[in-house]
Amino acid sequence: MKIVEVRVNGLILEHKSQQNIVILREVEGERILPIWIGPGEAQSIRRILSEEAFPRPLTHDLLHLIVEGLKAKITRVLIADLRENTFYASVFVERESEVLSIDARPSDSIAVALRAKAPIFVNDKLLQPPPQPEEGEAAAPEAGAGKPRELTEEEKAEQLRRYLEKLNPEDFGKFQL
Repeated sequence: MKIVEVRVNGLILEHKSQQNIVILREVEGERILPIWIGPGEAQSIRRILSEEAFPRPLTHDLLHLIVEGLKAKITRVLIADLRENTFYASVFVERESEVLSIDARPSDSIAVALRAKAPIFVNDKLLQPPPQPEEGEAAAPEAGAGKPRELTEEEKAEQLRRYLEKLNPEDFGKFQL
């Protein structure tokens, strides 16, 4: 299996279904992996991304503190598979010369990896090309240059939002690995 390092590119609340989607984007490329997640995991990821302090440790904070307290380290997370509309991930914990791979939900894995500042990897076959502009919304030409300008981050985010709104979580089971 070829793996690719990704980063959390953002969280989106899909308006129609009110479901949270975490967007992973490859570090050295444009492909993405949207994963529908629960509200608790979304809050946990959002809180760490926004560096929001909380007076007491929440579940993902607690797990990270326990691992550190045992003199171990979360070294990486791997989202490895998609079977029957369910993503499968592993959290890798290292202590001395031992490495333990622990089965986990991707949303929990991401939340813990962010706290541990551990890299997140994805099976290359799970990544999708970024959404393309719909007809009539191609990038505008630069003044006098005659070539399309680069989209701003806000325009890319809006394009991604529109793309994701058209998807259903069930669609992910249709992808071939």
